Amino acid sequence: MKTRSHRAPPLGVALDPASPLPLHRQIGEQVRRAILEGRLRPGTRLPSSRLLAQDLDCARGTVVLALDQLVAEGYVVGQPGSAMTVAANLPDEMLYAPRTPVPLEAPQPTRPTVARRARALLAASPPLASDALPLAFPTSQPDREAFPFALWAKLLEREWRRPSAEAATAHPFGHSGLREAVAAYLGMARGFTCEAREVVITTGIRHGLALFAEVALDAGDAAWIEEPGFVGVRDALVAASVRAVPVRIDAAGFPPEAAQEAAPEARLAVVAPAHHFPLGAVLGLQRRLKLLSWAERHKGWIAEDDFDGEYRYSGRPLAPLRALDRSGRVAYFSSFSKLLFPALRLSFLVLPASLVDVTERLMDRISVRAPLMAQGALARFITDGHLASHLRRTRLLYAGRREALLAAAGRHLGGLLTIEPDPGGMHLIALPVGALAKSFDDVAATKAAAMAGLVVQPLSVCYAGRSKRHGLILGYAGTPESEIEPAILKLRRVLDGLLRPPTNRSRLYKKPALD
Repeated sequence: MKTRSHRAPPLGVALDPASPLPLHRQIGEQVRRAILEGRLRPGTRLPSSRLLAQDLDCARGTVVLALDQLVAEGYVVGQPGSAMTVAANLPDEMLYAPRTPVPLEAPQPTRPTVARRARALLAASPPLASDALPLAFPTSQPDREAFPFALWAKLLEREWRRPSAEAATAHPFGHSGLREAVAAYLGMARGFTCEAREVVITTGIRHGLALFAEVALDAGDAAWIEEPGFVGVRDALVAASVRAVPVRIDAAGFPPEAAQEAAPEARLAVVAPAHHFPLGAVLGLQRRLKLLSWAERHKGWIAEDDFDGEYRYSGRPLAPLRALDRSGRVAYFSSFSKLLFPALRLSFLVLPASLVDVTERLMDRISVRAPLMAQGALARFITDGHLASHLRRTRLLYAGRREALLAAAGRHLGGLLTIEPDPGGMHLIALPVGALAKSFDDVAATKAAAMAGLVVQPLSVCYAGRSKRHGLILGYAGTPESEIEPAILKLRRVLDGLLRPPTNRSRLYKKPALD
């Protein structure tokens, strides 16, 4: 008799625990493909969720979540008290055509055809040196060891052993307990009050901003964005058919007067006043008040991105714009993924009160819902005080790593890069000086760093206009202190290589042809 480890995967499903894709989505996508390719015929009876969970060695709730999604999409049908079966009425055009072998003599394309916009994205997204994530210096990456995963596992288990009725009938905005926890936390930690009904759980800034723009703006409307700024802001506005107008920031942050000169017709300002990404500027009180006055007088909107406002290492942070808003024109965004761990994929949006009802009615027509699986556990994590404790620990941890990065850069990068201290955030900006400044290409430097096992981000990709500043964005929050100095030494060798004669560089870092 064969042991379990030698059995064929049930329904052809094979789970990969190391994949970034959640297990329930792995199950759902593989079963869906088996149906579309005809390997599971219409009317085929599926194993019970209990048997599937045993065979796949995963939680039954994971299997139920996958099957429920397939039922909702119409691939699987089920009746109370009977087994689920493959739907018998799938349209023929949904099924994949059988694959026909390609004749050996058929001409084969020598190079893939890639769209120009894809080539532009690839140019700014160098491949990693290996499958393992390098420890230095990924941006917006919290520490992987600081999060209490054992506690998190217990909270998840408790939530899914006895799921509430909300697990099946959640509000379009997300788990009510989590929304209440977020509202209470903001009142305590960020200094403004809001109602739980105004909180929308999202999967990230792109999701939340696109949703807000769909409700607040018309297609073709203009929105001011910070120049430079987070590229996800541009992506979200494009998804909502909104025209982004870059406004160059200065040392004092976003300039409302310059913005009105550039596009007086704009109806939205997307800003990060607490800590600008990537340059770290803090928007002063006078400019905050001018921006709020503009929104009130022109019936405009402000999208406030407070992505890492929890991390400030000196001085008192200014109150969020939302706390100063008296006319209900500010939408507030923040992310749990950047505070806890990226795979969580949970963020939130606090809507202006006037947009709550209409967004609730339109939510399922214009947007997807955030995954519900972890929301109940996150609500407990916040209300039990674990979030506040985690933030206290990581503030001290990241402050030490920031100092270590500044010290190591001062010792080893002199004459090539200079790094100015930043009193907040999770990254620092390194700008070229001396001989390197004359011809520094931060995209080429990023690719060379990747070949050496380092993850850095080019500053130039954060600019939407033609005039760009070159530099490197170095995230330190997710880099253990013991790894910082060795990584800086590697970066020094990379930069020395960029100063060699061009013939050597072209041979080492030649860009592959893509079209």
